[in-house]
Amino acid sequence: MAVSDPLDLVVADEDARARRNVAVLVAAQAVLGAQMPMVFVVGGLAGQSLSPNPCWATLPISMIVLGSMLSATPMSALMARFGRRAGFLVGAAGGAAGAATGAFALYQASFGLFLLGSLLTGVYMSAQGFYRFAAADSASAAFRPKAISWVMAGGLASAIVGPQLVKLTAEAMVVPFLGTYLAVIVLNLGGSLLFFLLDAPRPPAPAEDSPLGRSRRAMLRDPAIVVAMVCAMVSYALMNLVMTSTPLAMVGCGFQTADASDVVTAHVLAMFVPSFFTGHLIARFGARPIVATGLVILAGAGAVALSGVAIGQFYGALVLLGIGWNFGFIGATTMLTAAHAPEERGRIQGINDLMVFGGVTLASLSSGLLLNCSGAGIVAGWQAVNIAMLPFLVLAGGALIWLSLRPRDA
Repeated sequence: MAVSDPLDLVVADEDARARRNVAVLVAAQAVLGAQMPMVFVVGGLAGQSLSPNPCWATLPISMIVLGSMLSATPMSALMARFGRRAGFLVGAAGGAAGAATGAFALYQASFGLFLLGSLLTGVYMSAQGFYRFAAADSASAAFRPKAISWVMAGGLASAIVGPQLVKLTAEAMVVPFLGTYLAVIVLNLGGSLLFFLLDAPRPPAPAEDSPLGRSRRAMLRDPAIVVAMVCAMVSYALMNLVMTSTPLAMVGCGFQTADASDVVTAHVLAMFVPSFFTGHLIARFGARPIVATGLVILAGAGAVALSGVAIGQFYGALVLLGIGWNFGFIGATTMLTAAHAPEERGRIQGINDLMVFGGVTLASLSSGLLLNCSGAGIVAGWQAVNIAMLPFLVLAGGALIWLSLRPRDA
């Protein structure tokens, strides 16, 4: 009887553990992740009703992303010391606290308090960003892109559940959107129980002779890391720029909140449905071609949006926007995980998400300013939002081409 190679058994054990963690993270993405389309659909509309100036309608969305940006490095350090489970529980607590504060702010009609709640919600958004890294932690090199992709695919359920919950809860109480924020509290409290099933033990204390890896400054001089971060930042920021203003643009063009929820549903489905095969495409063709394809699709989304403001054009633009984000962001994440050593991940992953969500913060804030305060009306503002994508697509595409043309031994 043939004896299996011990190395094969080790790889199999690693991937069995990784598959278990992927299943837990997919469920968490589906349940807890439903709050993100919910707050992105109603956040701008609620902000517009509370804000003294319509130019600041999307400021609550910006505060969510700012909270995520500010939390990224501490969250990475927390997970490096206490493990992924601790960080994810802190994230769920932040989401519940943010929703509770937002609900109270709506009841009190306080814009400032609503911004505070949005900032706290960013703690959850930051933790959610580490789901993809947690999926890669225990995976073999061959399984890693698939693990990342499958966890991102968990957002498919959240794409359906979140906007449908908005339809059920947005006008369910006397105060508009109050029911939506109460539902978000329930999602966080219930969904946090999933993390007790995660097989991700607390990292052992490093031995004195264990490798320390490169410093942050040295890693930021690595072209592969820098280009991966640029592509991730551009993919996520441009997706957020357009998505944040879409509900406002649609309502401004005469459509209903329910229509905006349906378009956001289609968008979030487009963000996550490709994840079922993105990992396979990356394994076959490499991460860089998939990122490049994502950037081209994002450009196509802008072109469709500029062609008109009929509901079909909103659907087309937002579906392409979701697919482009999926290819660009998952591809860039895979590039990043391949460019650093395991002992460096606590440092570089925090920096990466700090940069990504810093760009997203500026994009979400710019979204409302471009839409409401840059032209003669809502249509001109919507066009300005989509034209603003172009220079950043050129930046990311140029960086990717430059990296591909570098000699392999550089």
